[in-house]
Amino acid sequence: MTGLSSTGHLRVISFKVALLAMRILVIEDEPRILGFLARGLEAEGFAVDAARNGAEGLNRARRDNYDLVLLDLLLPGLDGLTVLHELNRARPDLPVMIVSARSDLPTKLRGFGLGAADYLSKPFSFDELIARIRVQLRKARQGDNGHVLHAGTLVLDLARREARVGSLTAQLSDREFRVLHHLAEHLGEIISRESLLSEVWGYHFDPGSNVVDVCIRRLRKKLGADAPIETIRHAGYRLTAA
Repeated sequence: MTGLSSTGHLRVISFKVALLAMRILVIEDEPRILGFLARGLEAEGFAVDAARNGAEGLNRARRDNYDLVLLDLLLPGLDGLTVLHELNRARPDLPVMIVSARSDLPTKLRGFGLGAADYLSKPFSFDELIARIRVQLRKARQGDNGHVLHAGTLVLDLARREARVGSLTAQLSDREFRVLHHLAEHLGEIISRESLLSEVWGYHFDPGSNVVDVCIRRLRKKLGADAPIETIRHAGYRLTAA
């Protein structure tokens, strides 16, 4: 269930769902299209926020932590290409998909030149939109060079064995890295202590050992107050998307 405020903010109400969902910002001024996109994306399990003009969309995308932006070009005030240009300067890691009625080749080429990750012309198939979104999210999580894994607020450098949350960067031991990497690969899923023990330490370790809990405590200390590792009582641990 969603709510639309006077500021054009669409949000999934369920706290549990919001923790798991990838966040998408839709910058679109047409209410009918905005409502269609919001309902469809939320039905696919995404958390959706909305902006109805370019300036608001740019401010939201700069300020908040989104996994992807859907951007119309024909916007009141600040036009979509200007938003794209400014956003690419401020958040080059954030994938932006243009969804626009402008389908001419020069506009498409300009959009890609300004940093668009993809371009979908209106009218479009919703199934195609979802497929393209999932491709972009997979690319973003793996990183452009395959050596960086993005999982919610966590950035895991696979080559350097470093973890970053916000401005904090932490060097990880081998076991810490392997635990965090396993959680990141299963973003939003509950991973049991037994599964982590088997995956990282091997079957020869005592199932009653507390080495997993100790390792999680060390990771939280290294990642600081914003460490996105959630304890699920009697079940295990989960890396959250928010």
